[in-house]
Amino acid sequence: MRPLAAVLAIATILLLLFGVPWWTLVVAGTRWPSAVVVVGTVVFAGVLAAFPALMYLGHGGRRLDWAARAGDTILGAIWVVFVWAVLGNVLRLALVIADVADPARSRIVAAATAAVSLLLLLWGYVEAMRVPRVRRVDVVIPRLGPGLDGVRVVLLTDTHYGPINRARWSAGVVAAVNELDADIVCHTGDIADGTVSERREQAAPLGDVRARLARTYVTGNHEYFGEAQGWLDHMRELGWEPLHNRHIVVEREGSRLVVAGVDDATAATSGSPGHHADHAAALTDADPDLPVLLLAHQPKQVDAAVAHGVDLQISGHTHGGQIWPFHFLVRVDQPTVQGLSRHGERTQLYTSRGTGFWGPPFRVFAPSEITVLTLRSA
Repeated sequence: MRPLAAVLAIATILLLLFGVPWWTLVVAGTRWPSAVVVVGTVVFAGVLAAFPALMYLGHGGRRLDWAARAGDTILGAIWVVFVWAVLGNVLRLALVIADVADPARSRIVAAATAAVSLLLLLWGYVEAMRVPRVRRVDVVIPRLGPGLDGVRVVLLTDTHYGPINRARWSAGVVAAVNELDADIVCHTGDIADGTVSERREQAAPLGDVRARLARTYVTGNHEYFGEAQGWLDHMRELGWEPLHNRHIVVEREGSRLVVAGVDDATAATSGSPGHHADHAAALTDADPDLPVLLLAHQPKQVDAAVAHGVDLQISGHTHGGQIWPFHFLVRVDQPTVQGLSRHGERTQLYTSRGTGFWGPPFRVFAPSEITVLTLRSA
């Protein structure tokens, strides 16, 4: 019964996602001419019918980039229209109270829903495709030695090189990073959707990233949809330190910092041999008196970080919700959606909104970021 229940759940979600906008824009008291109703219904029904096939072809076994681009764009667009159709029907109630009758009432709701959705989709596309803004955050780490006071950690995450070729965008991100005079550059996973051979061109600029002390990388959950070990090996070829449940120690002016990394939380169930999040292994032989900077893709890995005395965990994964109000659903699964937070007596967590985007090429009220974390001693 489980497969049947899953199919029914997906069908119900799709009918709601497409049905609420169709009802709001085309049918509900608008009294559009018959031709408009017919064309609108055919368009919604056709897109609804095509959407599962496009997602299967794009993200299933065949991994056709053109299908993924089309399916992802439909997903983002219908989510935005659905949200604002729901809010548009709140407007409908206000118009009822104001004694505005149909068809004017329903046409006002339909026009407002369509206009706001179109505006947000255009703006969201620009936000998704631009080189991210730089976000600067100071983090006080009491155990940090004075020689490392002011060390600059630049965080990239969730670049999601994928079906839309963003090689030029990737080069722009690297150029922006190289202007930040970084001591340490970190990439906390979800580097790409696809294999190294499929996304090599987009990832190539990462080889030009400059950092005084270290360039470090850990896997995210999306690496385990493709070839996690392949990305670890490729990042090593590009000159980065893959922190596959291991650590390095960086030093400046006599002060030292442990920079550790663990696999993503999904690694253990991915079927990839030798992959699982192992904080104990990552910190084996590390001096317990030294502060620890931990790379872990998902914020919810912070509980293990607290148990192992980590000073600062840096993560991504959430995208800040990416398309409002999806962040409410993210918050159900993660302890935080974005920003700096404290967990336990010692551990702090910084969660980035992400450098790129997954799937739908839109960011609505959740801008991307390149993060500069300036570490300060007490």
